[in-house]
Amino acid sequence: MQIFDNILIYFVIVPLLTLLGLALCNNKGIKAIRAVAVTGASVLVALASYLVYLFLQARGAGDTSEMLLQSSISWYAPLNINLALGVDGVSVVMILLSAFIVFAGVFASWKINPLPKQFFLWFFLLSIGVFGFFISIDLFTMFMFYEVALIPMYLLIGVWGSGNKNYSAMKLTLMLMGGSAFLMLALIGIYFHSSTDGHLTMNLLEIAKNNAVPHDWQLYLFPMAFVGFGVLGAMFPFHTWSPDGHASAPTAVSMLHAGVLMKLGGYGCFRIAIYLMPYAASELGWIFLTLTGISIVYGAFSACVQTDLKYINAYSSVSHCGMVLFAILMFNQTAMTGAVMQMLSHGLMTALFFALIGMIYGRTHTRDIREMGGMMHIMPYLGVGYVIAGLASLGLPGLSGFAAEMTIFIGSFQHGDMFHRVLTIAGASSIVITAVYILRVVGKLLFGAVQNEHHRELTDASWEERLSTAVLMVCVAAIGCFPNFFINIIYDSFAPVVDALKVFM
Repeated sequence: MQIFDNILIYFVIVPLLTLLGLALCNNKGIKAIRAVAVTGASVLVALASYLVYLFLQARGAGDTSEMLLQSSISWYAPLNINLALGVDGVSVVMILLSAFIVFAGVFASWKINPLPKQFFLWFFLLSIGVFGFFISIDLFTMFMFYEVALIPMYLLIGVWGSGNKNYSAMKLTLMLMGGSAFLMLALIGIYFHSSTDGHLTMNLLEIAKNNAVPHDWQLYLFPMAFVGFGVLGAMFPFHTWSPDGHASAPTAVSMLHAGVLMKLGGYGCFRIAIYLMPYAASELGWIFLTLTGISIVYGAFSACVQTDLKYINAYSSVSHCGMVLFAILMFNQTAMTGAVMQMLSHGLMTALFFALIGMIYGRTHTRDIREMGGMMHIMPYLGVGYVIAGLASLGLPGLSGFAAEMTIFIGSFQHGDMFHRVLTIAGASSIVITAVYILRVVGKLLFGAVQNEHHRELTDASWEERLSTAVLMVCVAAIGCFPNFFINIIYDSFAPVVDALKVFM
């Protein structure tokens, strides 16, 4: 298949064309800037929806290959680096998630100020990195897009953020770049041990098929790869950048960062660290399983003692993203499927949370729950949205959180040994802790006494804010009501990984 005949390449081309359109806009032409941004985001949603249709059509025709829609073009022949594309069920749902959050993020940034043109330029550059990472099956290309996704964060937070934004932007950048350094070393090590016949390759499918990386080298490279991606996945104790970064980031950046960018961490751990180095994963997985178990409980307890809405949601993200890595390390298809369901669920509900928090902050100019109350009477639409996000977070049946968490814990409890079951029970306890801080915030923020009489004069959500949040709320409900649709897309994609692990389990 020629590269430009492949729909996947257009997930990079469309944001690039959006960047070009934005570059041609006048700095003061806000209507043109918005029109270009909305057009680009809308085309991405349409492409992602069509990709799901193509994927289901291929599956229905009996195509059970590891990756569908594969194509490749040589990029740097001396090192056998290719622009190699392909997707499985996990990639498809991650692309769909990314497209909807980019779309919602554009409308959440409708009144961004200052420099709206420059903001959307960096915003869509970040989206190029995200989409490029999910469609790549070449290690070099994946790492390149990974870096493209990380770099814009510094300016997006440092220029358009709030609070101690310079400190937060620098801390986030340094910690994520530190993780990238570990990741780069791991990928170089994998590359130089990628062949059994002297033919080096960056193609991760070929490396996995040949089981090329020697077992002794896996023991060194697996921790570097898992930590490299785990930093972005907010794994304990490398999570400290996350609360500060989210607290200072502008609304749409928090939505995209927590909703999509952090998912690159879990996706990379599964796609590269575990898939390419199953021996080391089986030998060392218990170490990282313990750390992710700590992340789940620690993040939930930390959220309980916060008073800043963004910090509450940021620590909640540490807990929920910990569940993703926790489930991946259980090494069975049910738990791993639950991990991707959790990525979907958390991506949507945390994007909804950050959107609502940004809208509330834009009106009240505070995120301290002690200074707010009675918001359900003052801003009923935003209040209802916050309740829906909160109920999804604590796992109410009918919403996305329930389907994801039940799949994770059922799959995790399939292990018969005491170690895995004790960790599963400890992780499941976070559901109770989550209910505590979510209900506490909802009670105080929405139904408590009004703390500031000036808040009674505030207005409810505008049309663009309603559109942004309504899209996310519908998606949260759709996953909760029709989880089998997504599970059927995801489940078979983990078969090659589980098969590779069974040899060493």
